Amino acid sequence: MNKDSIKKVVLAYSGGLDTSIIIPWLKENYNNCEVIAVSGNVGQGTELDGLEEKAIKTGASKLYIEDLTDVFVDDFIIPTMQAGAMYEKYLLGTSFARPIIAKRIVEIALAEGADAIAHGCTGKGNDQVRFELAIKAFAPDMKIIAPWREWNIKSREEEIDYAEAHNVPLKITRKTNYSKDKNLWHLSHEGLDLEDAGNEPKYEEPGFLEMCNSPLTAPDKPEYITLDFVQGKPVALNDEKMSAKDIILKLNEIGGKNGIGLLDIIENRLVGMKCRGVYETPGGEILYFAHDYLETLTLDKMTMHKKQELAITFAETVYNGLWFSPLREALSAFVTATQKNVTGKVRLKLYKGNIIKAGVWSDYALYSEELATFGEDNVYNQADATGFINLFGLPTKVQAQVNNKNK
Repeated sequence: MNKDSIKKVVLAYSGGLDTSIIIPWLKENYNNCEVIAVSGNVGQGTELDGLEEKAIKTGASKLYIEDLTDVFVDDFIIPTMQAGAMYEKYLLGTSFARPIIAKRIVEIALAEGADAIAHGCTGKGNDQVRFELAIKAFAPDMKIIAPWREWNIKSREEEIDYAEAHNVPLKITRKTNYSKDKNLWHLSHEGLDLEDAGNEPKYEEPGFLEMCNSPLTAPDKPEYITLDFVQGKPVALNDEKMSAKDIILKLNEIGGKNGIGLLDIIENRLVGMKCRGVYETPGGEILYFAHDYLETLTLDKMTMHKKQELAITFAETVYNGLWFSPLREALSAFVTATQKNVTGKVRLKLYKGNIIKAGVWSDYALYSEELATFGEDNVYNQADATGFINLFGLPTKVQAQVNNKNK
């Protein structure tokens, strides 16, 4: 890349440690270029407070804060939840947030006439792939600057040194220097003591968990909730109609209070290494559980089993940064078709980190109590099973006869 040609850079800006020091670093290393910061609001909450002042103070010419929350929920979270997609039990909170942010950054970069887009993803992580594949999907010729693949900084401790030397304000300290990602769906924690797989997460330490209680400190009394779905989409919580986004936010509150949604996982990164992280996804875990519960009632056997197979492919596709790909679009089309009759009500009991089934109802239920009963019925002739077993077992019988003949 010819650095002299870079006059204007659009930076994916969160205000965290990485992107905070990237602004002065870009100006130092790319001919005092103009830096335009862009923050995609996907539900970070208070993390966006004071961001504009901080970005300008550290050298940015301006900051865009783009509210993407509704599109994030309706076009990314809900389709992924309907697919039942999870990557090694991880509910993809960072994975599907990156493409929507990157797409908006590309739109702003093109409108601003930028020469390059920069991001703060490390060379060890998955996010660099997710950001850059999205950029390539919408601006295939755009130059991309990834400082972690260029600079001499080797650790988060050295990043803090750089920030202090350049008077960049930070909200973290060297003792609270977890690598975190937060949005309305989840919060992730990596680094520090979590890098040792033998260390138990500090769930009971004040300030560690932000969305969830530890199950140990959750209420001693269970809480019942109901969720209504129409064609696989959540439409009401506790009989109150609301948007999917508001349902997720309310479920975060309810689930977090009851210690729901904690995941401690050693996952297989796209770049080849294993990493350890702790995730808080209280509303997401409840929503996945409830949706799956309803599908057991409304999906036929063959569709359910094929959908479960493809859920793994869907999750890997999203995790690997291929949201904007023909495969993901095709998988989503399949999932949408399966949701036609996923309409009904689910009741759940939440208690100290546990989600317990407490009833499910649907006008499209394929479950028949009369067929399944152990009591007397007038709809199922048990003698029919003889012919079924004879036909189903015919290959097994023939194989055994051949084996006996050739002993």
